[in-house]
Amino acid sequence: MTSASHRGARAHDTIGETPDRRTSAVGHAGVFQDLLPLALWVVDADGRLVQWSLAAQDLLGHTPEQMVGEDARRVLVPEENLELADRLARTLRTGAAVVARLPVRHRDGSLVDMEMWHCPIADGRGRTGVLAIAAETSAVERMRDALAALEGLFTQSPIGLAMLGPDLRFLRVNEALARMDGVPVAEHVGRRVTEVAPGAGALESVMRQVLDRGEAVVDFRHTAGSAAQGRQRTWSCSYAPLLGAGGRRVGVIASLIDITEGQRAHLEAERARQRLALLAEAGAQMGSTLDLTRTAQDAVRVLVPRLADSADVQLLEEAMAPDETAASAHGVVRRVAVAFTDPAAPAEHLAVGMTLQVPPGSVYEQIISAGLPMNLYLSDIDRLIPAGGADRLRAYLHARVGSARLVPLVARGTVLGAVVVTRTRDREPFGEQDTLLIDELVARAALNIDNARMYGRERDAALTLQRSLMNTSLPAVSGLELAGRYLPAGEHEVGGDWFDAIALPDHRTALVIGDVMGHGIHAAAVMGQLRTAVRTLARRDTAPDQVLRFLDAAVADLGDNEMATCLYAVHDPVDGHCLIARAGHPPPVVADERGTVTFLDGPAGPPLGVGRQDGEVQRVILPPRSLLVTYTDGLIETRGTDLDQGMRRLAQALRHPGRPLEQLCDDLLAHVMPEVADDDVAVLLARALPR
Repeated sequence: MTSASHRGARAHDTIGETPDRRTSAVGHAGVFQDLLPLALWVVDADGRLVQWSLAAQDLLGHTPEQMVGEDARRVLVPEENLELADRLARTLRTGAAVVARLPVRHRDGSLVDMEMWHCPIADGRGRTGVLAIAAETSAVERMRDALAALEGLFTQSPIGLAMLGPDLRFLRVNEALARMDGVPVAEHVGRRVTEVAPGAGALESVMRQVLDRGEAVVDFRHTAGSAAQGRQRTWSCSYAPLLGAGGRRVGVIASLIDITEGQRAHLEAERARQRLALLAEAGAQMGSTLDLTRTAQDAVRVLVPRLADSADVQLLEEAMAPDETAASAHGVVRRVAVAFTDPAAPAEHLAVGMTLQVPPGSVYEQIISAGLPMNLYLSDIDRLIPAGGADRLRAYLHARVGSARLVPLVARGTVLGAVVVTRTRDREPFGEQDTLLIDELVARAALNIDNARMYGRERDAALTLQRSLMNTSLPAVSGLELAGRYLPAGEHEVGGDWFDAIALPDHRTALVIGDVMGHGIHAAAVMGQLRTAVRTLARRDTAPDQVLRFLDAAVADLGDNEMATCLYAVHDPVDGHCLIARAGHPPPVVADERGTVTFLDGPAGPPLGVGRQDGEVQRVILPPRSLLVTYTDGLIETRGTDLDQGMRRLAQALRHPGRPLEQLCDDLLAHVMPEVADDDVAVLLARALPR
């Protein structure tokens, strides 16, 4: 028997049909029903159909009952192709198979163009029959295009592609994926993902989820080291279930895109955004106070933990100390702020307030003298410890610190000290962008520290000047008991408020209280000039209205922008009368011994420095044990509050004027002043003694 006959016998055995057994049909051809519908029929040596498949019925419209026993040549072959059909039959009888594209007659009379494979097969009597396998030409072309597209996708796509079976072993991968893995294509097939890429257990878990649930997973990010690249890479991985007949899940299709560069750019953009946010936060936080220590503390809070694991601010004593003591503090630094996240850090060697003599030739001396920052890495960390430094600190640095940056605090050309920031070994060393950001933050901190330093010096000078110009101790005078208070607007603010009492001839007393607009040394200096002028005029027994005229001229001489308010009063204990003149000053208050409170609303006149003092004087009687209360506007008003409310609080506080004057002064400052004061306050109380 020829080889074709052998093939035919095997086909016959598979089909198992004879002309005498009129089987209605054979079924669909399994998976081909979905991918490529194949029609099968068998013709015996007499040319009669002995089998007709259901797929043939679908394609050509004839049922098995209609076709089995019919002459295949008559029913299926168009008349114009009869000769061609005869030639094919002769070829088949030689034992050769024939593949051809032929038109076949449909039941409705139309022709269906089909690609057909004719194979010789032994019929039920051992003669040569024909097994025909046919598919519609358009379907074959679609299948061919799909296969070509799939092949092209796998061979040409720059995206990594893989097909995996239900056991999640590779069935096929493309060269792009092989390059990503650094493993040849052939070494993928038959192996699991974790066998090709150790550490990819997360990917296998995702694929198992896709296979179990039948749902795709898109853009799963995976970062790992690559054997081919020798560095960390990031992939965007997408997985979809591979479906077979009836929707059965038979595997997973995977696509991988290397997004390392895009991810790196995204991370850099995010880091840049975070750096800008940190700079904005630092600008608001470090510039919120003129207190030197708080400014240094704000700096370490900005640096730790986002940029560093520790930050240490050390200031030169000579830069911070007053001029007269700076020489003795040469080369000494004091730690003013520190923060560290590592609980193993030796806190006893990093305490705030500790001082250190900077050793000549040390890294500290180098950055302070040169004013340039410096990086230290593992091999240089020892240089952070001066000669003779603590062993525990040295051991800690050896064991835990991986990198450090020393940055001088430079402001307006003056080196104020240094900031030391470190990172532990389990964090990447400082990079270029890190050092740029640290240097910028330290530069801002230096400017704010210098502002606080200069402000502190100016405030100290203003306080010294104010104390020297205003003696808050009051003299003992005839007919009056006196008490006074001065309270700055804040711990760091000095203004131009003052009060005074001056003994005059004939047992009279001059009482004066004033408020120079502005704050600082200049306001204190103007206050000193006015206080001196008032004392000079008072000793000449100048009338109250004349005193204000002279003071107005004095303030005008100081410049167009100078202004002050003032109240000047003269008390005569003989008849108890009091002459009061005001220049823009709040009205005084008289409280009698029964607690009746009266605001003296006589003419106030314009402030000093404006001119046009009208010279009006108010005359009042101070009965025995009555109280005259004078004050500056900081006691009763502040920006954004109602002045009338402050005056009501003052009146309420004076309902019981018989208390000791010192206690009464304290109560006024405690209960009448606004909760948030933005101006300094002076208060002068005078109680008339019984005549």
